[in-house]
Amino acid sequence: MGIGMALISLALMSYTSQAGSNIHPLILIPGSGGNQLEARQTAGYKPSTLFCNRWYPARKNKDGWFRLWFDLSVLLSPFTRCFAERMMLHYDPDLDDYRNFPGIETRVPKFGSTQSLLYLDPYLKHITAYMAPLVESLEQIGYVDGQTLFGAPYDFRYGLAAEGHPSKEGSKFLQDLKDLIEKASNSNGGKPVILLSHSLGGLFVLQLLNRNPPSWRRKYIKHFVALSAPWGGTVQEMFTFASGNSLGVPLVEPLLVREEQRSSESNLWLMPNPRLFGGQKPLVITPNATYSAGDIPQFLYDIGFPQGVHPYKSRILPLTEKLVAPGVPVTCITGTGVRTPETLFYGENGFDEQPEVVYGDGDGTVNMVSLLALETLWSNKKNQTLKVIPIRGVSHTSILRNDAALDEIMAEILLINSSAEHSAV
Repeated sequence: MGIGMALISLALMSYTSQAGSNIHPLILIPGSGGNQLEARQTAGYKPSTLFCNRWYPARKNKDGWFRLWFDLSVLLSPFTRCFAERMMLHYDPDLDDYRNFPGIETRVPKFGSTQSLLYLDPYLKHITAYMAPLVESLEQIGYVDGQTLFGAPYDFRYGLAAEGHPSKEGSKFLQDLKDLIEKASNSNGGKPVILLSHSLGGLFVLQLLNRNPPSWRRKYIKHFVALSAPWGGTVQEMFTFASGNSLGVPLVEPLLVREEQRSSESNLWLMPNPRLFGGQKPLVITPNATYSAGDIPQFLYDIGFPQGVHPYKSRILPLTEKLVAPGVPVTCITGTGVRTPETLFYGENGFDEQPEVVYGDGDGTVNMVSLLALETLWSNKKNQTLKVIPIRGVSHTSILRNDAALDEIMAEILLINSSAEHSAV
């Protein structure tokens, strides 16, 4: 434990000894790749190769469920193809919704607990740690898993859609999260809940808040703390759609996972927001065309993904047009000063090759204009408390384990617990 954490722990111990066990229940909502995902094959599974039909990861239970994300076999080329196929989503224009690859069932383990958020693979703790340092820090200041501390994992491939469009999986997650909030509050004497999200989780939380009435928010929400939230999307997402993204995983060939990444509804949700990035600023430059955030439909068509144009224009773009202030206190904690893709240059060989990258400020994944979007949009909003805490040199994922970042996060949680603040909606 660092000096900062030790001081925070002592301060909270002093506070709780005077006021009783007075910490507010807290729910962790992870980012995209921070969720574990399990799958099993049914009789309807018709893979592209006989190899994929017969191959399973080493660990499969008696009911046929196996680890889909994260599994170490994704690193090896023959298995990468099978992994990508099983991860694939399909947009059904008749249903106007997304669904799994035919014959593949998926589930998210241990909803309600933080256990599935600690590591991407519990058998590889040293190399797949995710929220373990954050959870340990919360436990040091008095939180207990299943009593005052809860986790809300989700199938990160799915997103949400604008009003009037179905989103079966995303909407189910919002309902499950709402039920968990109410359960956490009711089991802690009616205390309102602190929501602590990372990355994409922040977008889901904001949607949940704005899709429920002020009376519900007033009763159940104490504070919303968002870490590294990509409020306006990222330029890196255009890189992912164009060329595939190994996400820093060694040995993975980006083109092998490109089609699967393009199929992800949540990835489409993270495209740069035209309102924030501007409709004219060049983000992708090729010998024949230049694309801004306002040109994403044409960009999707030109990279060879025309099937993404309709769901983007009808389901995603209207969803991102407004970032509505929810009226509950919000704190954004972000990394800064880390080289972050800002402009992508593609040569004559097109999008099958990795681009030259011009970097700007951000957290290494999310651009500053996106990280600071709420400060830009809500600066004059009445009844909306907003606090922004930048931490220089901390990246998008290291914010969950960096000592200085954890000290800032714990200090904020301590302050929220000791405050009489509550929603003004």
